[in-house]
Amino acid sequence: MKALFFLRHYNDIDHITPVISKWIESDHVCDIILIGNPKFRNDYRIQYLNKLDGVRVAHIRELLPVLQYAGWRLQTLLLSRGLRHSLTGPLVVALSRIFDAGKRERIWRTTTHHLLMHSFVNLSNGVVVFDWITRDSPVSLEWVEMVVSMAHAMGLGAVSLPHGDSPHASQLIRHGEWRLQPDNLYSAGRIFDKLVVPNELCAKRFRPFMDDQVLTVLGSPRYCDEWLAKLEELLPPSPLASSGNQFKIVMFLRKSDFTIFWEEVSEVVRMIAAFPGIVLVIKPHTRGGGKQSLTKDASLHRLSNVSIAGDGIHSIHLMNWADIIIDLATSVVFEAIKARKPVLAADYLHAGRSVVAEFMPETELRCRDDVYQRINEFLSNGCDSLYREKHRQRFIKEIIDGSDADVLPRYVSLLEAQAQQRSAKKDQV
Repeated sequence: MKALFFLRHYNDIDHITPVISKWIESDHVCDIILIGNPKFRNDYRIQYLNKLDGVRVAHIRELLPVLQYAGWRLQTLLLSRGLRHSLTGPLVVALSRIFDAGKRERIWRTTTHHLLMHSFVNLSNGVVVFDWITRDSPVSLEWVEMVVSMAHAMGLGAVSLPHGDSPHASQLIRHGEWRLQPDNLYSAGRIFDKLVVPNELCAKRFRPFMDDQVLTVLGSPRYCDEWLAKLEELLPPSPLASSGNQFKIVMFLRKSDFTIFWEEVSEVVRMIAAFPGIVLVIKPHTRGGGKQSLTKDASLHRLSNVSIAGDGIHSIHLMNWADIIIDLATSVVFEAIKARKPVLAADYLHAGRSVVAEFMPETELRCRDDVYQRINEFLSNGCDSLYREKHRQRFIKEIIDGSDADVLPRYVSLLEAQAQQRSAKKDQV
């Protein structure tokens, strides 16, 4: 069977690469079309996939004729909410009136036909795969709807796979979120035959808009045992040097659209830096990290034992290097929890409730005193006894593994079923 995977950015690569790898291992073939920044061709996981028999990787601009790609890219930008709220907003709105829905539909249709013919000509079954698509996604929902519609007409299945693991146990976590109610952003997922989530926390976002025939909980492909073992073989050498006897701390930040109390984050960084024998590395989010006020604070850059990690340093390198991790509600720390590396959930530094603190209350930092006491304890006594194992095992079961630890075969089975079912329905017609 054949699958066509559309990948946008690091999150997609993180969570969908394990599924692609298992798909190929199961004697299937696939195409991967990158629809974000071309730099992701150089990601070590994409390079790994590109070397597998049965995989073809290309950026969308390599597959479309020049004018088609220019039209697709222009329409994608004109529908971007980010641009509409920027200084170029009035120009974007004016151009959107010129390139109306009818013109957009022609562009979506011609580009989609070209891409589907590239992957599925003369094939009797297959499946098209996107990540989670919301109503404010940088990729146009109109275009994704066109891809799904034309794929269905060809007898292909259409599936939405995860690009996250829900690091929050609460809902009102971003700027401007004030009401506890279903978020219509997630209603876009119902255009797919199946929308897959790793756990029930993620399922809650989508459940108001679709039934259990569409929404499926399969566990986390990114953090399952099988993929983590494989990832150890693929990971490039770490660029981080040894820090001798210094106590190493990494702080993971969230994207700028989440409500984070930056003044207190800055205070905590300075307090930690004042401890003797400490070295602290701050890791901004891979998307939007440059917009965070903390990373622009010149006074922090003058602290000799504090540094800001660049994009070239992978989060897993930092986790392997660190003695402890301070987290502002990111799913990247789930891997550290599986490895029993101490993660401190700094929930008082942001507006949300982290899933780490929810499942393992022993990890939570609730005030500045907690930060001080935990760092002092770790320096004095070491950091081997943070977790209560019962809590950690419940976290792994409910957030990562699901029904059992054999996660990736479930994803392959779902994709196989969707490829077969759509093909069968077309034959019946």
